[in-house]
Amino acid sequence: MKKLFGTDGIRGVAGVSPLDVPTIYSIGLALAHSLARKESSPRVLLGMDTRESSEWIGATLTAGLTAGGALVESAGVITTPAIAFLSSKHGFAAGVVISASHNPWQDNGIKVFGPDGYKLPDAAEFAIEEEIFRQLANLKTPAQYLTPPPVNESDRTEYLQFLLSAVPGLSLDGRRIVIDCANGAASAVAPQLFAGLGGDVIITHASPNGRNINERCGALHPEIVAAQVKVDRASMGITFDGDADRALFADENGRVVNGDAVLLLAGRDLQARGLLTNSTVVATTMSNMGLEAALKRSGIQMLRAAVGDKYVLEQMIATGAALGGEQSGHIIFSGRSTTGDGLLTALLLLDIVHRSGKPLAELVADLKVFPQVIVNVKVREKMPLDGIPAVAAAIRAAEAELRDTGRVVIRYSGTEALARVMIEAESEPLMRHHADTIAAAIRTELGI
Repeated sequence: MKKLFGTDGIRGVAGVSPLDVPTIYSIGLALAHSLARKESSPRVLLGMDTRESSEWIGATLTAGLTAGGALVESAGVITTPAIAFLSSKHGFAAGVVISASHNPWQDNGIKVFGPDGYKLPDAAEFAIEEEIFRQLANLKTPAQYLTPPPVNESDRTEYLQFLLSAVPGLSLDGRRIVIDCANGAASAVAPQLFAGLGGDVIITHASPNGRNINERCGALHPEIVAAQVKVDRASMGITFDGDADRALFADENGRVVNGDAVLLLAGRDLQARGLLTNSTVVATTMSNMGLEAALKRSGIQMLRAAVGDKYVLEQMIATGAALGGEQSGHIIFSGRSTTGDGLLTALLLLDIVHRSGKPLAELVADLKVFPQVIVNVKVREKMPLDGIPAVAAAIRAAEAELRDTGRVVIRYSGTEALARVMIEAESEPLMRHHADTIAAAIRTELGI
């Protein structure tokens, strides 16, 4: 198993290993050395979210990259998918984002994209990890800070132009839209993006102070924008996470519309226009059985990948699928983006609704969701669950009783010290019983 990289880069509490100064500096050195094997003086594009730790982490990483022979350019505060797009378009050897996505402000992270705009494959992350540990062991001088170069403001402008080019002619006239920027990276992009689309756009949570990112706002709390839609009598709500690589929605009735519903809506739209390759949508093990049933009624098959948009993308590439994503709101449109992009997803969904002439609630009305619960258990270590008798027995009991009427998915988070217990079933009492039983067994054996 990888020791530093999770499903979405390296993540942890800022200032604590692996996000302490020596390790961050070593990450920069290791990444630069890895890139230098393919080209001399590799160029790296750096972006970050709004956490108060992002600047010093960026400064430390820049010092390591520079010491390793890389040339660093800065896009400043910008979304994760913007870095993926810009890195690919302008031939950077890598794009790096300082962000912990939906995590609280105390956390941060380092995400790396290759020159093609895709997240690094597991094999590349393994190799960089080995180099990081070698650098740490041989670090002779104290790690340094080096302020990144001045922000290139044209990067943001170019990304905005790319987004708008995806929906030519889109107009929000006659609509009131509430947009929640999560006090994160979307705050630097969304207001300008939506200002030119007409309509009555209400921007919320776009005043970051370094510590309010994701705090009772954003995609981690979609009920907030849903409630605001009702207050403002809006036709839709849109909410992003801290680095805006995912988006969730609220319909005109103030009901949350998650990534499963977006996959259904986008899948049907692409199918109707002859653009859904092999009539296939890639989801994950966490997507609801109701989505699979609704897609099937439309003649669309659903494949399941491991959780993590990089794994969704891998299966999309392997099968040629044009659409994939996660219930959490990471949606990937093949040919348009190389990673989940919340702003792009929002624009494409608005375009679908605009062309249909129907409200969002009506478009997803036939998605009948099986009752589903997710219980997060904090763990002190991530041991194989099938090797813990009490936990394995609780899982087997749930699988045996639910059989064809539900699903049991137990996994560790790739970004936090959590075990996630997901149970889905026609019977809500059975669902909750088995979720609580399995969670209790994990808590007893591995809980903090």
